[in-house]
Amino acid sequence: MADELRGRRVAILATDGVEQVEYEQPRHAVEQAGAQVTLLSIHDGEIQSMNADIDKGDTFTVDRLVSDVSGEDFDALILPGGTVNPDGLRANPDAVGFVREFVGSGKPVGSLCHGPWTLVEADVVRGRTLTSFPSIRTDIRNAGGNVVDQEVVTDQGLVTSRDPNDLPAFCSKIVEEFAEGRHPAPTQS
Repeated sequence: MADELRGRRVAILATDGVEQVEYEQPRHAVEQAGAQVTLLSIHDGEIQSMNADIDKGDTFTVDRLVSDVSGEDFDALILPGGTVNPDGLRANPDAVGFVREFVGSGKPVGSLCHGPWTLVEADVVRGRTLTSFPSIRTDIRNAGGNVVDQEVVTDQGLVTSRDPNDLPAFCSKIVEEFAEGRHPAPTQS
């Protein structure tokens, strides 16, 4: 198990307001499986995490700006939630473009809680089945996605979960999907 992702480059795209546990646990899971992880953001320095969207958590040092990288630089992508984090990402053209390119390449992506908001803005959920935090399910449906209420959902390498309670299943599934690698690029209907 410790070498499942050896040699794989995983990007985590996040900004201020990221839910701390949704950043830390998936990062730990893929690092334990041997992946090299890079924290991408829309600004340099550090990002401020939150606990339950209300209390400040730890800060995390940004490794690279999303504007300075390409989807080709990574093998997999994690989009953690928190309400403020994906709201900030979806307003940033570089972040949205990166996510659109990444999903279009067929490389695996894991997103949970409010994280799919960025997928919606990138217009990559049409015809896909996913789950999310209840408050953004209408946005997913309006963007052409099929929403189900399950602990973890996988659709051609896109792994989604509802909230931090689903993290054990989410972390296990992203390691599995990231190990499988590229899937056929999704077709938009």
